[in-house]
Amino acid sequence: MGVYLVVQPCFATEALELARPTLGKREDTQEKKGLLMGCGVSSLVIDTLCKQAVGENAAVACFYFDFAAPVEQSPAAILGSVLKQVVGGLDEVPGSIVKAFRGRGKVIGGQRLALSEIVEFLQDILSSRCTFICIDALDECPAGHRVKLLNSLNQILQKSPGARIFLTGRPHILGEVEKRLAGRVATRSITPTKDDIVIFLRAKLREDTIPDAMDGILEEEILKNIPETVSEM
Repeated sequence: MGVYLVVQPCFATEALELARPTLGKREDTQEKKGLLMGCGVSSLVIDTLCKQAVGENAAVACFYFDFAAPVEQSPAAILGSVLKQVVGGLDEVPGSIVKAFRGRGKVIGGQRLALSEIVEFLQDILSSRCTFICIDALDECPAGHRVKLLNSLNQILQKSPGARIFLTGRPHILGEVEKRLAGRVATRSITPTKDDIVIFLRAKLREDTIPDAMDGILEEEILKNIPETVSEM
């Protein structure tokens, strides 16, 4: 099995239960955070994987989709970011990659790697190294890009038995992921509890830059009404 897909809004404590055979046991944590991008800059999933990778010949790479920046999130840009992260953890940059970039440096203005080249480099590196690739909010990826991305991930998995991919997204992409990564996907649908939502809201309210604009009554209404509304969806 090469892919774990978590559908629906979720929190790291539940998601890690799904991926525990691959990720290992959850380390101590004092608060629940979002799956990959939480209340702060940290991520429970990424942090756990990085701790597991320390001292082992393993790599961790991640990417978070932002619906507001679709142009910067083409399949080549996404996997190029993953490649950069993986190569950054190597003791030495593979000669094939060095050669490719030197050749492009001779072109006026430079030239970026094609998606097919990035896939080949990742296949080569990941074929001999355990690597965890985490992609959050896959449903935010435009449909056309998502098809190419999933096909590319499938190509990588076919030649990289040590690769593990952890995806999150809303339910409507489940069928597409299972089709593109046939036979390689373990899925689980997760929704946050009211307590999870309250913890998240309290964290956000503590970050309010104009606290005087809200009194105790409004804060209580927010903490009461939003969790109830989400739970009914």
